[in-house]
Amino acid sequence: MKDGHVHSPYCPHGSNDDFEDYIKNAIEVGLTEITFTEHLPLPNGFVDPSHEKDSAMKIESIECYIDTVKKLKERYRDKIKINAGVEVDYLEGYEEEIKYILDKYGPDLDDSIISVHMINVGGKYCLIDYSVEEFGKLISILNGVGNVYTKYYQTIKNAIDSDLGEYKPKRIGHLNIVRKFNQVFPYDYSNNLLLEEIVKSIKENGYEVDYNIAGYRKEECKEAYISGELLDLIEKYEIPMVLGSDSHQAKDIKCYKSISGIENKSLK
Repeated sequence: MKDGHVHSPYCPHGSNDDFEDYIKNAIEVGLTEITFTEHLPLPNGFVDPSHEKDSAMKIESIECYIDTVKKLKERYRDKIKINAGVEVDYLEGYEEEIKYILDKYGPDLDDSIISVHMINVGGKYCLIDYSVEEFGKLISILNGVGNVYTKYYQTIKNAIDSDLGEYKPKRIGHLNIVRKFNQVFPYDYSNNLLLEEIVKSIKENGYEVDYNIAGYRKEECKEAYISGELLDLIEKYEIPMVLGSDSHQAKDIKCYKSISGIENKSLK
Protein backbone atom coordinates (compact mmCIF):
# COMPACT_ATOMS: atom_id res chain seq x y z
CA MET A 1 0.00 0.00 0.00
CA LYS A 2 1.06 3.57 -0.68
CA ASP A 3 0.90 6.54 1.68
CA GLY A 4 0.73 9.55 -0.64
CA HIS A 5 0.65 12.36 1.92
CA VAL A 6 3.55 12.54 4.36
CA HIS A 7 5.18 15.63 5.85
CA SER A 8 8.74 16.10 7.07
CA PRO A 9 11.10 18.09 9.30
CA TYR A 10 10.74 20.89 6.75
CA CYS A 11 7.13 21.48 7.86
CA PRO A 12 7.16 24.60 10.07
CA HIS A 13 3.95 23.54 11.84
CA GLY A 14 4.99 19.91 12.21
CA SER A 15 7.52 18.03 14.31
CA ASN A 16 11.29 17.74 14.14
CA ASP A 17 11.11 13.98 13.59
CA ASP A 18 13.79 12.81 11.21
CA PHE A 19 12.97 11.74 7.65
CA GLU A 20 14.30 8.28 8.41
CA ASP A 21 11.89 7.86 11.34
CA TYR A 22 9.00 8.28 8.91
CA ILE A 23 10.56 5.87 6.45
CA LYS A 24 11.36 3.19 9.02
CA ASN A 25 7.83 3.36 10.42
CA ALA A 26 6.41 3.07 6.90
CA ILE A 27 8.48 -0.06 6.27
CA GLU A 28 7.51 -1.49 9.65
CA VAL A 29 3.76 -1.30 8.91
CA GLY A 30 4.21 -2.81 5.45
CA LEU A 31 3.88 0.21 3.20
CA THR A 32 5.54 -0.28 -0.18
CA GLU A 33 5.56 3.37 -1.27
CA ILE A 34 5.42 6.80 0.34
CA THR A 35 5.38 10.36 -0.97
CA PHE A 36 6.81 13.23 1.01
CA THR A 37 4.49 16.15 0.29
CA GLU A 38 5.91 19.16 2.08
CA HIS A 39 4.03 22.43 1.63
CA LEU A 40 5.21 24.28 -1.45
CA PRO A 41 6.53 27.73 -0.50
CA LEU A 42 3.85 30.40 -0.64
CA PRO A 43 4.03 32.90 -3.52
CA ASN A 44 6.15 36.00 -3.17
CA GLY A 45 3.96 38.80 -1.88
CA PHE A 46 1.35 36.53 -0.28
CA VAL A 47 0.86 37.16 3.44
CA ASP A 48 0.49 33.94 5.41
CA PRO A 49 -2.70 34.29 7.50
CA SER A 50 -1.55 31.88 10.22
CA HIS A 51 -0.61 33.55 13.50
CA GLU A 52 2.81 31.87 13.48
CA LYS A 53 3.42 32.44 9.74
CA ASP A 54 4.20 28.73 9.47
CA SER A 55 1.86 27.42 6.77
CA ALA A 56 4.62 26.35 4.37
CA MET A 57 8.36 25.84 4.09
CA LYS A 58 10.44 28.83 3.05
CA ILE A 59 11.52 29.24 -0.56
CA GLU A 60 15.18 29.04 0.46
CA SER A 61 14.57 25.52 1.85
CA ILE A 62 12.97 23.81 -1.13
CA GLU A 63 16.12 22.81 -3.00
CA CYS A 64 17.62 21.26 0.12
CA TYR A 65 14.32 19.46 0.80
CA ILE A 66 14.20 17.98 -2.71
CA ASP A 67 17.88 17.00 -2.58
CA THR A 68 17.39 15.27 0.79
CA VAL A 69 14.46 13.20 -0.49
CA LYS A 70 16.42 12.24 -3.61
CA LYS A 71 19.23 10.87 -1.45
CA LEU A 72 16.76 8.93 0.70
CA LYS A 73 15.21 7.46 -2.45
CA GLU A 74 18.57 5.95 -3.34
CA ARG A 75 19.39 4.83 0.19
CA TYR A 76 16.11 2.93 0.61
CA ARG A 77 15.44 1.91 -2.99
CA ASP A 78 15.62 -1.81 -2.14
CA LYS A 79 13.21 -1.49 0.79
CA ILE A 80 10.51 1.04 -0.19
CA LYS A 81 9.67 3.36 -3.06
CA ILE A 82 10.06 6.99 -1.97
CA ASN A 83 8.69 9.91 -3.99
CA ALA A 84 9.71 13.55 -3.80
CA GLY A 85 6.62 15.73 -3.82
CA VAL A 86 4.91 18.83 -2.47
CA GLU A 87 1.53 19.87 -1.18
CA VAL A 88 0.45 22.84 -3.24
CA ASP A 89 -1.75 25.24 -1.32
CA TYR A 90 -4.21 26.60 -3.88
CA LEU A 91 -4.68 30.34 -3.40
CA GLU A 92 -7.44 31.94 -5.40
CA GLY A 93 -5.98 34.85 -7.35
CA TYR A 94 -2.37 33.63 -7.13
CA GLU A 95 -2.52 31.05 -9.90
CA GLU A 96 0.25 32.61 -12.00
CA GLU A 97 2.58 32.89 -9.03
CA ILE A 98 1.98 29.23 -8.06
CA LYS A 99 2.54 28.16 -11.65
CA TYR A 100 5.86 30.02 -11.65
CA ILE A 101 7.10 28.09 -8.61
CA LEU A 102 5.86 24.76 -10.02
CA ASP A 103 7.52 25.43 -13.37
CA LYS A 104 10.82 25.95 -11.56
CA TYR A 105 10.74 22.95 -9.23
CA GLY A 106 8.24 20.62 -10.90
CA PRO A 107 10.84 18.72 -12.97
CA ASP A 108 12.35 17.42 -9.69
CA LEU A 109 9.03 16.18 -8.28
CA ASP A 110 7.58 12.70 -8.67
CA ASP A 111 4.13 12.84 -7.10
CA SER A 112 2.28 15.75 -5.44
CA ILE A 113 -1.08 16.91 -4.15
CA ILE A 114 -3.05 20.15 -4.34
CA SER A 115 -5.12 21.25 -1.37
CA VAL A 116 -7.25 24.10 -0.09
CA HIS A 117 -6.43 25.37 3.38
CA MET A 118 -7.31 29.02 2.77
CA ILE A 119 -10.36 30.75 1.37
CA ASN A 120 -10.64 34.34 0.18
CA VAL A 121 -13.32 36.16 2.15
CA GLY A 122 -13.81 39.75 1.03
CA GLY A 123 -10.21 40.05 -0.10
CA LYS A 124 -8.81 38.52 3.09
CA TYR A 125 -7.41 34.97 3.18
CA CYS A 126 -8.65 32.83 6.05
CA LEU A 127 -7.44 29.41 7.16
CA ILE A 128 -10.22 26.84 7.06
CA ASP A 129 -8.52 24.37 9.42
CA TYR A 130 -6.53 26.46 11.89
CA SER A 131 -8.62 26.16 15.05
CA VAL A 132 -12.14 25.81 16.41
CA GLU A 133 -12.09 29.50 17.34
CA GLU A 134 -11.04 30.65 13.87
CA PHE A 135 -13.65 28.40 12.24
CA GLY A 136 -16.27 29.94 14.52
CA LYS A 137 -15.20 33.40 13.35
CA LEU A 138 -15.60 32.29 9.72
CA ILE A 139 -19.13 31.12 10.47
CA SER A 140 -19.94 34.58 11.87
CA ILE A 141 -18.33 36.41 8.94
CA LEU A 142 -20.13 34.29 6.32
CA ASN A 143 -23.42 34.15 8.24
CA GLY A 144 -23.69 30.43 8.79
CA VAL A 145 -21.76 27.17 8.70
CA GLY A 146 -23.48 26.21 5.43
CA ASN A 147 -22.02 29.28 3.76
CA VAL A 148 -18.53 28.33 4.97
CA TYR A 149 -18.94 24.90 3.36
CA THR A 150 -20.19 26.46 0.12
CA LYS A 151 -17.30 28.93 -0.06
CA TYR A 152 -14.83 26.12 0.62
CA TYR A 153 -16.39 23.90 -2.06
CA GLN A 154 -16.36 26.76 -4.57
CA THR A 155 -12.64 27.22 -3.87
CA ILE A 156 -12.02 23.48 -4.26
CA LYS A 157 -13.82 23.60 -7.62
CA ASN A 158 -11.60 26.52 -8.69
CA ALA A 159 -8.51 24.61 -7.59
CA ILE A 160 -9.52 21.59 -9.69
CA ASP A 161 -10.28 23.69 -12.76
CA SER A 162 -7.31 26.07 -12.42
CA ASP A 163 -4.48 26.18 -14.94
CA LEU A 164 -1.27 25.77 -12.96
CA GLY A 165 0.77 24.43 -15.84
CA GLU A 166 2.17 21.02 -16.66
CA TYR A 167 3.38 20.35 -13.12
CA LYS A 168 0.02 20.86 -11.44
CA PRO A 169 -0.59 17.91 -9.07
CA LYS A 170 -3.06 15.28 -10.22
CA ARG A 171 -4.29 14.39 -6.73
CA ILE A 172 -6.66 16.51 -4.61
CA GLY A 173 -5.71 16.62 -0.95
CA HIS A 174 -8.09 16.11 2.02
CA LEU A 175 -11.16 16.98 -0.04
CA ASN A 176 -13.44 17.53 2.96
CA ILE A 177 -11.10 19.19 5.48
CA VAL A 178 -13.86 21.75 5.98
CA ARG A 179 -15.30 19.10 8.33
CA LYS A 180 -12.29 19.16 10.64
CA PHE A 181 -14.44 20.68 13.40
CA ASN A 182 -17.72 18.93 12.63
CA GLN A 183 -18.08 17.60 16.19
CA VAL A 184 -18.21 21.22 17.40
CA PHE A 185 -20.08 22.67 14.42
CA PRO A 186 -22.23 19.81 13.06
CA TYR A 187 -23.64 20.29 9.59
CA ASP A 188 -25.42 18.04 7.10
CA TYR A 189 -23.52 18.80 3.90
CA SER A 190 -25.15 16.05 1.81
CA ASN A 191 -27.54 18.45 0.08
CA ASN A 192 -24.80 20.75 -1.22
CA LEU A 193 -25.12 20.72 -5.01
CA LEU A 194 -21.45 21.60 -5.46
CA LEU A 195 -20.37 18.15 -4.24
CA GLU A 196 -21.33 16.32 -7.41
CA GLU A 197 -19.94 19.16 -9.56
CA ILE A 198 -16.61 18.77 -7.79
CA VAL A 199 -16.51 15.00 -8.24
CA LYS A 200 -17.46 15.33 -11.92
CA SER A 201 -14.62 17.83 -12.44
CA ILE A 202 -12.18 15.45 -10.76
CA LYS A 203 -13.34 12.68 -13.09
CA GLU A 204 -13.20 14.86 -16.21
CA ASN A 205 -9.67 16.01 -15.40
CA GLY A 206 -8.48 12.46 -14.76
CA TYR A 207 -7.43 13.30 -11.19
CA GLU A 208 -7.36 11.12 -8.11
CA VAL A 209 -8.08 11.96 -4.47
CA ASP A 210 -6.26 11.76 -1.17
CA TYR A 211 -8.14 9.36 1.13
CA ASN A 212 -6.97 11.41 4.07
CA ILE A 213 -7.31 9.76 7.47
CA ALA A 214 -5.92 12.60 9.60
CA GLY A 215 -9.45 13.47 10.72
CA TYR A 216 -9.60 10.26 12.72
CA ARG A 217 -6.82 11.67 14.90
CA LYS A 218 -8.74 14.90 15.58
CA GLU A 219 -11.18 14.91 18.51
CA GLU A 220 -13.27 17.60 16.80
CA CYS A 221 -13.59 15.52 13.60
CA LYS A 222 -13.47 11.72 14.11
CA GLU A 223 -13.86 10.84 10.42
CA ALA A 224 -11.81 10.58 7.24
CA TYR A 225 -11.77 13.69 5.09
CA ILE A 226 -13.61 11.64 2.48
CA SER A 227 -16.70 10.10 4.04
CA GLY A 228 -20.47 10.02 3.90
CA GLU A 229 -22.09 11.57 0.82
CA LEU A 230 -18.73 12.58 -0.61
CA LEU A 231 -17.35 9.04 -0.37
CA ASP A 232 -20.50 7.72 -2.06
CA LEU A 233 -19.95 10.11 -4.98
CA ILE A 234 -16.25 9.28 -5.23
CA GLU A 235 -17.15 5.60 -5.47
CA LYS A 236 -20.05 6.25 -7.87
CA TYR A 237 -17.73 8.03 -10.32
CA GLU A 238 -14.93 5.53 -9.73
CA ILE A 239 -12.38 8.14 -8.71
CA PRO A 240 -9.05 6.55 -7.67
CA MET A 241 -8.22 7.06 -3.98
CA VAL A 242 -4.73 7.08 -2.47
CA LEU A 243 -4.22 6.64 1.27
CA GLY A 244 -2.92 9.78 2.95
CA SER A 245 -1.87 9.67 6.59
CA ASP A 246 -1.07 13.41 6.46
CA SER A 247 1.61 12.59 9.02
CA HIS A 248 3.23 15.56 10.73
CA GLN A 249 5.10 13.28 13.12
CA ALA A 250 6.68 9.92 12.41
CA LYS A 251 4.34 7.87 14.61
CA ASP A 252 1.29 9.01 12.63
CA ILE A 253 2.38 7.06 9.59
CA LYS A 254 1.29 3.94 11.46
CA CYS A 255 -2.21 5.20 12.22
CA TYR A 256 -4.02 3.49 9.35
CA LYS A 257 -3.43 0.15 11.06
CA SER A 258 -5.82 1.14 13.85
CA ILE A 259 -8.67 2.34 11.61
CA SER A 260 -11.48 -0.18 11.29
CA GLY A 261 -12.66 -0.94 7.76
CA ILE A 262 -9.84 0.76 5.91
CA GLU A 263 -8.78 -2.56 4.43
CA ASN A 264 -12.11 -2.66 2.59
CA LYS A 265 -11.53 0.65 0.81
CA SER A 266 -10.45 0.59 -2.85
CA LEU A 267 -7.11 2.33 -2.39
CA LYS A 268 -4.32 2.48 -4.94
